[in-house]
Order: sequence, then C-alpha cells, then structure tokens
Amino acid sequence: MVMTKVAIAGAAGRMGKTLIETVVDTDGVELSAAIERSGISVIGTDAGEIAGVGSLGVAITDDLNSVTDAFDVLVDFTIADATVANIEVCAQAEKRMVIGTTGLVQTQVDRLHVIGKALPIVFAPNFSVGVNATFKLLEIAAGIFGDDVDIEIAEAHHRHKVDAPSGTALRMGEVVAEQLGRDLDEVAVYGREGMTGERNRQTIGFSTIRAGDIIGEHRVMFAGLGERVEISHRAHSRANFAQGAIKSAIWVMDQEAGVFDMQDVLGLRHI
Repeated sequence: MVMTKVAIAGAAGRMGKTLIETVVDTDGVELSAAIERSGISVIGTDAGEIAGVGSLGVAITDDLNSVTDAFDVLVDFTIADATVANIEVCAQAEKRMVIGTTGLVQTQVDRLHVIGKALPIVFAPNFSVGVNATFKLLEIAAGIFGDDVDIEIAEAHHRHKVDAPSGTALRMGEVVAEQLGRDLDEVAVYGREGMTGERNRQTIGFSTIRAGDIIGEHRVMFAGLGERVEISHRAHSRANFAQGAIKSAIWVMDQEAGVFDMQDVLGLRHI
C-alpha cells in the first residue's frame, strides 16, 4: 500500500490533536510532520505524545519550510494569517493542501485559487460528511420552496471561535442563495436590533451563538404561512471533521490542479 504522508498544522490545538488521532487510526496515511506557531512550549515535543496516542517519532516544529520534503499533503485547520503563510510555502514546494480554516477574506481566497491553478487543493468550510449532505438537502429544499418562504440560518459554536457567522453557515447561505438566483452579499442580514421594520422577503437572516464548548450546530429554517421546514446538523465531536479531512488528504493525491471541496471528495456535485 502506498502511504500518504500528512503534515498537520496547528498540531497542538484541539483540532490538530484530533487530526493526529485520526491519522493514526486510518489505513493508508501516516503523520510525517507537525507544525505549530513559534514560541509555545510544545516545540520539539513528539506530536503523538501531545495528541495522547503515544510516541510517533515526529517532533513538532515551528518552521514549515524545514519539513516540506517530509510530507505529501498539508492539512491546515488553523487561523487565516497562519494558513495564508502556509499556502505560500506549499505553493513554493509544490505540496498539495487540505484547508479547513475559516475567516479568510476574499483576497486571501483569490490567492488560494491562483495557487490552485498549479496544485490540487481541497478547501471547504466544513469537512463533515453530514454537513455536506446537508448542503445538498438545502439546495433541494430551496428549489422546492422558491420565493414562497422566509429563510433564516442559526448557528452555535464554542466560546473560542473567532469568526462569525461560521464558514459553514455562510456556505449554507450561499447554497440557498445560488439556488434562488440571489446574491448573498446583497440579501444577507447579520442579526437584528431595534425597529427593523417588516421583513424583506428576499433577505436571508443569520444569527450566531458563541458559548461554552459547543462543537458546532447549524439550523436552516424555511418558514411559510402555516408551516415551516427546518434542516439541521449537530456535531457531537471533532472526529467527524477530522475524518473528512483525512479522507480528503488521501483523495487529493489522485487529483490534478484545481480547488475542490467536500462535495467533490464525496461525489455529491452532480447528484
């Protein structure tokens, strides 16, 4: 069996540890590099020990450039500034990438797509199989209801999440808006306060909760007169995101240049 050598960015974080555990539990992949930000105490420590899976012989480094020869694909679920720096290193080294970082601004996304003309990249707001199935269900529901309902999106995450609304919630809004022929930038409403007036039927509303250790909850409401349909997804652990990311790391090794998402990885694009 050909092994896919994976590097994990943010290896000492909550998601990084879960990714390492998933690599250890998945056939066909091995951890070959682990990266963290400079100045933290875990630099030089065995990544497996930090993740609680035992020694793996991979020391955490703060220099991605120094380990580009060690891996085939970088899996990055960190923060926007770190990811932007990492994609430039991978572009120079011609390394594939799986990126789950949210909060990138449009110029950063544009740069990612430029790099994707030469290298295959999986870039998705959410790597959960269930969430990506939900995207497809939202597309179908929006096509059925059309302009006859009001649409609201609610999401909740843990207190440490730094961007809002979540990338997943925004993608849900994009899926619905695209199906309805609307531009989300023009119709999105992010929270309401005071005398807002009667609801504009074309708007898509977003509401956000940040509290405790909520891993991720998303709910989309299609509300008409006399009835409503709600499509929701709740994550019970980070393992589902990690499993999708490592599945993507294996998948991307067989792809030519391009920017893909989990709809491509799961074969949902044309269903």
